[in-house]
Amino acid sequence: MFEALKKKGYQIEFVSHALAILQIDFPDAAAELEEVILRQSIPIEEIIGSGGGETKGTQRLRNGLTAKGWTKEIFTIKKTINDEPRESISHKVDHVRLVHRKAESEIESLSRLNGTIKIRSSIATWRTSKRLHSEGGISLGVMVTRGTSLQDNILSLVRPWVDEKQIDTFERLSELGIEQTSRQRREVLRRVQRTRNPIPFRDAWASQFVSDKFGAATTHWRKLDDRIKRGVGNPCPLLLIGLPAAIVTFGEDPQEIKSLIEAGAQALEEDEE
Repeated sequence: MFEALKKKGYQIEFVSHALAILQIDFPDAAAELEEVILRQSIPIEEIIGSGGGETKGTQRLRNGLTAKGWTKEIFTIKKTINDEPRESISHKVDHVRLVHRKAESEIESLSRLNGTIKIRSSIATWRTSKRLHSEGGISLGVMVTRGTSLQDNILSLVRPWVDEKQIDTFERLSELGIEQTSRQRREVLRRVQRTRNPIPFRDAWASQFVSDKFGAATTHWRKLDDRIKRGVGNPCPLLLIGLPAAIVTFGEDPQEIKSLIEAGAQALEEDEE
C-alpha cells in the first residue's frame, strides 16, 4: 500500500494495525489519499512566504483533500450525569473522511456502519486522535509532516531563493513582504557583524530563518517518530506520511503562488479562531 508514494521518496509508517484497517475497511479512502498526495508540490516561495509553517505550507494538499470530500469538521464530546451537563470538549480536525458502508454483509463482517478517518499535521493531534478514537469518533488518524529529506535539506532549498531574490538587506525582505521581528534582526546582525568569522547577510539570514522556522522544536518526521516510539497517542491506529524534499518547486507562476499563500493565511486565521 502507498507504493507509488514510497517510490517518490515519501516516508510511510503504520501504527497500531493502521495498515490492516486501511486495506480491509478503507481501501477507497486510502486510494484517494494517495492520489491527492502524489499530485502535491510546494513552491519554495510558499514555504518562505508563509514563515515556514506547515499549516500554510501545504495549501495544495488542503485543497486536494477538500476536493475529494476530506472536509474540516468539529467533533464535540458531551458528557452528562443524570441528564446534567458535566463536560463538553470540542476538537477541530483539518480533514475528515466519512465512509458509509452500503452492503449489509459488509457491515456485518466488518462490525461497523461508519468509519471516519482524520488527517492533521500538528503535535497536538496525538492527544486529539487518542481521545476521538477512544470515544468511537474515528477509526484511524493520518498525520502528514516534513519528511527526513525535506527537514535535512531546508537550508539548501532556501539558499538558492535568497540568491535569486538578492536578499542583502532587511529592506529587501520587506519589499518581498517578509517582515522580521526585533529578535530575528538581532540574530542576523550578530552573525554579520561579529569580529571573528563574520558571514554575508544572505548566509546569515538563510541560516537564521531555517533555524527559527524549521528547527528541532517544530513538527517533523524524527520528532513524530520519537513520540510514536514512546507510545504517545496509543492505541489509536495512525498512518504517518513524511513529505520529501523532491516536492519543493522553483520558478512557478507568481500569481498561483500568491493565491496559495493568501488562501493559506486565511486557513490559518480560521484555525486560530
